[in-house]
Amino acid sequence: MPYVEKGMTVGLFGGSFNPPHDGHNLVAEIALRRLGLNQLWWMVTPGNPLKDTSQLPSLAERIQLSEEINDDPRIKVTGFEASFDTAYTAQTLAMIHQRNIGVNFVWIMGADNLASFHKWQDWQIIAKTFPIAVIDRPGSTLSYLSSIMAKTFDYARVDENDAPALARLKAPAWTFIHGPRSPLSSTAIRNKTKNL
Repeated sequence: MPYVEKGMTVGLFGGSFNPPHDGHNLVAEIALRRLGLNQLWWMVTPGNPLKDTSQLPSLAERIQLSEEINDDPRIKVTGFEASFDTAYTAQTLAMIHQRNIGVNFVWIMGADNLASFHKWQDWQIIAKTFPIAVIDRPGSTLSYLSSIMAKTFDYARVDENDAPALARLKAPAWTFIHGPRSPLSSTAIRNKTKNL
């Protein structure tokens, strides 16, 4: 895990990053700016249990590609999840929480992931443990309101103008952050490469 100190605000941005692209970078930049983060951990996962991982490039390759597109020193690209042998985000986040007492974490996700968030293992525990920042993605601006997560935790929604305070709020607390959106997606990039 990257080095942190008590009192810091840290964004947790996890994914397969297969491949990482400028859309991911945009989400990270928006999160850093709008949430007032000291660091953002770009957590490259060994694989998503909800996705086919048979064609997934190695963790080392995806970490290297992620590092190549990032030049902000506040972004810490890491694959530490693999060394702890955790299969689910909830397990990883519980471990991060336990090992970093006094650090203010916020989970960061693209709005496109919100629709399936309720399928994640222990998703309600995640929402009750960490504040969540949902960053706008193309085609997801309005659909997020109908997501099971948004309906379940409607009472805990924070106005995006208060986003800088989100990491210090007691969970559940979440916000939807509007902003520039990139049309890029890892799936589209993989499909284009496959068809060449």
